[in-house]
Amino acid sequence: MNPLENIRIVLVDPKYAGNIGSVCRVMMNMGITDLAIVAPGEHLDWAEARKLAYKADQMLDGLKTFQTLEEAVADCTVVAGTSARTGLYRDHAYLPREIAPVVLDSAAHHKTALVFGREDKGLFNDEIAVCTHIINIPSSELYRSLNLSHAVMVCCYEIFLLADDSSYQPPQEISSEADGAMRERLYAAWSAMMLETGFCEIEKLDHMMLGLRRIFSRGKLTENDIKILLGLARQSRWVAGELEKAGNKELPA
Repeated sequence: MNPLENIRIVLVDPKYAGNIGSVCRVMMNMGITDLAIVAPGEHLDWAEARKLAYKADQMLDGLKTFQTLEEAVADCTVVAGTSARTGLYRDHAYLPREIAPVVLDSAAHHKTALVFGREDKGLFNDEIAVCTHIINIPSSELYRSLNLSHAVMVCCYEIFLLADDSSYQPPQEISSEADGAMRERLYAAWSAMMLETGFCEIEKLDHMMLGLRRIFSRGKLTENDIKILLGLARQSRWVAGELEKAGNKELPA
């Protein structure tokens, strides 16, 4: 079984339906589809939730509701609750990146849960007591509290990246990396371009070329990159030649 299928996101007494909808979208982005809500209030505007879910309506249609957190996580082994506050019983918190392997290890064979508290008050102490682990998401002192859906995204993202069977594959560079001979062709072309365009005098050329080599060595150059840069050098040299022919008069557009 895909361990992501064994991870449940639990929202405790959410105040805004829009946040629920946003959480649905976040969960589907990260391949997690088990959503539970504890004590959903009658004030929630489910039309607003559906609007913010945007193509994640199936999450709203399939969510489970419970009256207590204990009921929502009764079948779960690891129960990790988020808290922005510190203090007694909260100082042993994990970072999202640290908790991800713990959750995935258990989710390989058991139901697990990530629990998120109220937008205004978070999780109460008796709810923290139900959790087996505490998560604290680092944030700036300017504003410590994260939006509910943002907190869910941070935690789910770390788990998604670590999951062995994540379907995500980073894009691959199509063009091969340029070899030494191709880079030397580039440097020769740019050396000629800098002289012919008057960018530098011949006495300073070696110094300028050392700087140019340092710039181009800071990242990988592909064969396509080299071709573009060679084309730029050739075109610049051609324009310089045409200007010289025209007696340094401005060329027509």
